[in-house]
Amino acid sequence: MADTKTFYLPDLGEGLPDATIVEWFVKEGDRIRLDDNLVSMETAKAVVEVPSPFSGKVVRLAGAAGDVVVTGAMLAEFTLDASQPQRADGQDTGHHHGPPKTGHGVGSQDPAPDDRVVASSEGGAIVEDDAPPPEHKSEAGDGARSDSGTVVGAMQSSDTVHAEQAYAVGGVKAMPAVRAQARKLGVDLARVRGSGADGVVTMADVKQAAADGSACAGSDPGAREPRDNDGARAAAPAPSRDPAQRTALSASGKPMRTQPPDVSASGQPEQLKGVRRNMARVMADAHAKVVPTTLTDDADIHAWTQGNDLTGRLVRAICVAAQAVPALNAWFDGDKLTRTLHRQVDIGIAVDTDDGLFVPALRNADVLDARGVREAVNRLRAQVTDRSIPASELSGYTISLSNFGMFAGRYATPVVVPPTVAIVAAGRGRHQVMPVMGGFESHRVIPLSLTFDHRAATGGEAARFLKAMLDDLALAQ
Repeated sequence: MADTKTFYLPDLGEGLPDATIVEWFVKEGDRIRLDDNLVSMETAKAVVEVPSPFSGKVVRLAGAAGDVVVTGAMLAEFTLDASQPQRADGQDTGHHHGPPKTGHGVGSQDPAPDDRVVASSEGGAIVEDDAPPPEHKSEAGDGARSDSGTVVGAMQSSDTVHAEQAYAVGGVKAMPAVRAQARKLGVDLARVRGSGADGVVTMADVKQAAADGSACAGSDPGAREPRDNDGARAAAPAPSRDPAQRTALSASGKPMRTQPPDVSASGQPEQLKGVRRNMARVMADAHAKVVPTTLTDDADIHAWTQGNDLTGRLVRAICVAAQAVPALNAWFDGDKLTRTLHRQVDIGIAVDTDDGLFVPALRNADVLDARGVREAVNRLRAQVTDRSIPASELSGYTISLSNFGMFAGRYATPVVVPPTVAIVAAGRGRHQVMPVMGGFESHRVIPLSLTFDHRAATGGEAARFLKAMLDDLALAQ
């Protein structure tokens, strides 16, 4: 009788309880060899290719694309081929269910500065087994900066590196993350011309195809969308409404109940996946563990000369304030009631995407000039957009910054994610009439909101931190 083996979903290096199926490389009944790609799975920040741990025939698969599989649950079943190599029971597969390895600092040099996606658990440099571990950046003792992280906040995981590569399906080369995005946007990759090396379809190609509608999945390739005289896509005509269908009550402009009270609202529940799924968990954890308090004020930037970069000035102001009041540039362990003050300032920059919230770390912001800050922020945002950001850049920050004002809003109550103690949020700038000697002037101001964990910092420390920021932002340069 043929030997049958079950492959259970391993810890993919994120420390998360589940992952989402992006694409199977095989189907039931196919034969596969040891270490051939079995499936690509989406975690909180990357799409990871999972290799087959066996050689043989695929008997059963856990689900279809888009299904969520719990870590430790059945992923696939195989009938082993005795003539092919097999991985011995207990042999290391590169994925672990156990606790993560220790000794790698967060904030070390990126081990893969190329264009590969590196999905690692703990952040920091990943070294060979016989190489010495990188030096810890913090002086708060062992483990002070060993906090692991994913997209928002810190979670435990392993040290495994997974390199994402483009592969061909149906003659189309694309990375798993690009295929997942194409499926999400309804883009047929077979109709997208790849601009990458060797014709690889990139994330930008998919987004462009989705924007211009040139490769919609399931559409007739020969069909043409209506265009106006300038060649632009013509807007669909608005549905007409027959006034006779309106009741006398609604025609009079008075409020009207559209459904009887006993009719429940209907809709299709959407399961959170990947980044959004992790964000929901981290936000709930932060809500349960932090005692948040928010201070707000307006930074008067009337004296600014031309050429000031808002993000650069906010980063500099945070660094100045952190030097004046170190209590907010810190980590706090609520279980042990210990506080770790940091000499360096690593700022987590909140980046909003369609997939959810990413918080990459701007390392050593206190030693960067304005140009260095801008270049680093642009690099981090670009890597977040194309999902190529290393895991080490998504954890270990000492304080956070959210510039939500680029969209809308004046003040906020941003969420402090443990182990950090504080987050600064900048609202939408405005002009405000200010009293001056001899009359009034219109000054441009930036609303600031500072939320801090009141267990780790006092109200006085937070107020002095905010005052230091306001004073620095008031300078002309």
